[in-house]
Amino acid sequence: MYRILIVEDDMTIAKTIKEALGKWDYEVMYVTDFRNITEQVIKFDPHLILLDVMLPFYNGYHWCNEIRKFTKVPILFISSAGDNMNIVMAINMGGDDFLVKPFDLNVLTAKIGALIRRTYSFQGKLNVIELNGVVLNLNDSTLMHDNKKIELTKNEFKIMQLLMESAGKVVSREDIMQRLWESDEFIDDNTLTVNVTRLRKKLSESGLEQYIITKKGMGYMVE
Repeated sequence: MYRILIVEDDMTIAKTIKEALGKWDYEVMYVTDFRNITEQVIKFDPHLILLDVMLPFYNGYHWCNEIRKFTKVPILFISSAGDNMNIVMAINMGGDDFLVKPFDLNVLTAKIGALIRRTYSFQGKLNVIELNGVVLNLNDSTLMHDNKKIELTKNEFKIMQLLMESAGKVVSREDIMQRLWESDEFIDDNTLTVNVTRLRKKLSESGLEQYIITKKGMGYMVE
């Protein structure tokens, strides 16, 4: 299990992030004593740190510099100060990425997954596809949107994976059927229609109406 340390002055935000990341099986802790952040980093030994810029006593740049004296752990800055100067300063001080508040929790999760994969060469449960706030987990066949998990069947998952991998492009019904059944044998065309209809219903119930677009006579797409 990967450990994430949240250094965020707003406890409401810190608790919301902790709850969201917990659903992805991370072990999460947030700092409460802002006088001794480095001690908490050493004690918790996180695989990644979420670090706000504006903090009590010393700002995030100071703590990033202190943390870099003893570890290369990935640091993802989160801040409402998203101007170029702050972003450049964060990277120059040793940060690995920068996310501007307010942010979508799905985007945050995708960025964390990408940083951990790059740092630890991990190819397991953090393998995801993110598109406009929708995150498809390639290992447990689920979809995340607005901090809600959508369970998908095997065929629904394959449809979403193919469409999201081809975002912005029309995928023909023939290509989808080939991916689903991996065979050149005849499959009733209505079978695909039933699968797409069921998938659309699940998406709609989770606030993703019209997420899958039909291109008449061509196929389907997501944007």
